[in-house]
Amino acid sequence: MAVTVDTDIVRFDLEFDKASEGEIPQLKAKYPQLFPQQYPDSFWIAKKRDTLLQALAREVQKSFPDFSEQEVQLRLLFQHLKYYFPDFEPPRVYTVISEVDYKDPVLWAAGEMSIGLDNYLGATHPFYEGIPLYISANMEPDQMIVDVANLASRAYVPPARDRSFLGQMLYHGKLLYLQSLLLPLKSEASILGYSESELQWAQENEMDIWRYFVEREVLYDTNPKLLNQFINPAPFSKFYLEIDNESPGRIGRYMGLQMVKAFMDNTGSSLSEMLTIPADQLYQQSKYKPKK
Repeated sequence: MAVTVDTDIVRFDLEFDKASEGEIPQLKAKYPQLFPQQYPDSFWIAKKRDTLLQALAREVQKSFPDFSEQEVQLRLLFQHLKYYFPDFEPPRVYTVISEVDYKDPVLWAAGEMSIGLDNYLGATHPFYEGIPLYISANMEPDQMIVDVANLASRAYVPPARDRSFLGQMLYHGKLLYLQSLLLPLKSEASILGYSESELQWAQENEMDIWRYFVEREVLYDTNPKLLNQFINPAPFSKFYLEIDNESPGRIGRYMGLQMVKAFMDNTGSSLSEMLTIPADQLYQQSKYKPKK
């Protein structure tokens, strides 16, 4: 890809860990955006003395002794973003310790991004005890770039105005499709946050899932309970059938991705057309037929 971008990555987690208590004011002056003004120096000194945070910093340094591999991944992602969206400008990236803020492991605003490295120590890391397994399963180093791509995609996929279940499925389908373009070396399972066996289950049961949605007439239903059943993160999807415990969560997102793929295959539309077309039109034009 003949697109060049600059990557500016700051290992702030290391700088904060190595700084003495007396150097806190200099760090605050150097990185004011990372030190909210309402917190005095004593707040940050207390964090440096916190033994749990010290242990977390040690674990991060073991897992990420250098950031060269991740820098390559970020540069490739930024190149793809620049290719598809010429106005894109790469953010300055700060690696931080977020105290395992797994709900927001990556933050991105005003041209700056922070990545909480402590959210990517490996699914079975002792620090993740107590975190639901369906969440910690994706707290792997390889999922970091997927989370970054997910956040980037949200800047280019218009919010779902259609409150129907179909509208929500296709909003997430658009996000996932864009992520697959931005991360062409990642598998569909990784993009979905699935294991290979979970993806296989979804593929093998796609026809039955679609039949369930159609027969129960939920496609145009606006009941928010459907989001918890099939869209939001969960240990499994809730059909309220025997298959529930076998199913992966977020199956509605998987189905949305299949519809978007069918739309792109069957219409020859451009990326920008796909991103902006209303959900119902996309569905109708996709001529989606689940795999048997």
